[in-house]
Amino acid sequence: MSDGFVPTPLDRDSTVYVAGHRGLVGSAITRKLQAEGFTNLVGRSSAELDLKDREAVFEFFRTVHPHHVILAAAKVGGILANSTYPVDFLSDNLRIQTNVMDAALEQGVQRLLFLGSSCIYPKFAAQPIHEDALLTGYLEETNDAYAIAKIAGIMNVQAVRRQYGLPWISAMPTNLYGPNDNFSPKGSHVLPALIRRYDAAAKSGARSVTNWGTGSPRREFLHVDDMADACLHLLEHYDGPAQVNVGTGSDVTIREIAETIAEVVGFTGTTEWDTSKPDGTPQKLLDVSKLSAAGWTAKIDLRNGLESTTAWYRGHTADLRT
Repeated sequence: MSDGFVPTPLDRDSTVYVAGHRGLVGSAITRKLQAEGFTNLVGRSSAELDLKDREAVFEFFRTVHPHHVILAAAKVGGILANSTYPVDFLSDNLRIQTNVMDAALEQGVQRLLFLGSSCIYPKFAAQPIHEDALLTGYLEETNDAYAIAKIAGIMNVQAVRRQYGLPWISAMPTNLYGPNDNFSPKGSHVLPALIRRYDAAAKSGARSVTNWGTGSPRREFLHVDDMADACLHLLEHYDGPAQVNVGTGSDVTIREIAETIAEVVGFTGTTEWDTSKPDGTPQKLLDVSKLSAAGWTAKIDLRNGLESTTAWYRGHTADLRT
């Protein structure tokens, strides 16, 4: 078992493989590790290495021999994408996770961090959601396939700990945002979708913007640079079989976040709410006491995070995902 393992600072010259290094989370983790002096970071784009291809993944691990693995690769999307393509979200994520973890296990990778999502928790879990709420109720129907895949990833980590004694860990972030987010109309999560929608309205001089739902659901938002900082902190300070929630410990309504984004982008029109569209989970606030006990708290406040993210978006409109 990994009970005797004591986390220590990672060797800055060790080989660290960041799976999904071009995505929202993976790119932030890569930036963080570079800033912290890591000299041997490894990443492969999906064109270079299809993580759904089991033989290719095993060959990659046999060639690179990573000392540490951060599994941030995943097929992700918002309510529309998850509702429309549940088979893809289940199958693709299961294959990505299983292939990477099995290959890492074959190579005896000592330290692996698996990243999931707060959607693993029951739709009506008590708020704030503690890690113990896992598997205690029904999932939100709009993204249950994705959630099941991520739950399977947590179970995989725990199984490796039990069977092989390796100190692998899991972290479950709340809603993330920041540079390299997906701002596409069909594939984005709520915050980047709102930034794109309000920015376009401000530029076109539109008088109104229409959002899905009632605006009443409450959401917690964490800047991805904070998430990256938390990941390194957990790798160097935490060990245990239970997943660790990563968030700010506070939330706002979708209506409030929309109003703030409107201010940030300079939109002065009105906002309408299409109540025929689904709201999703009524509230999703994570209990971050385990993370706090491990010595980490979020640093980037929401307003500053939104301003910097909007600036990044406006500077990268030519190369955004469609």
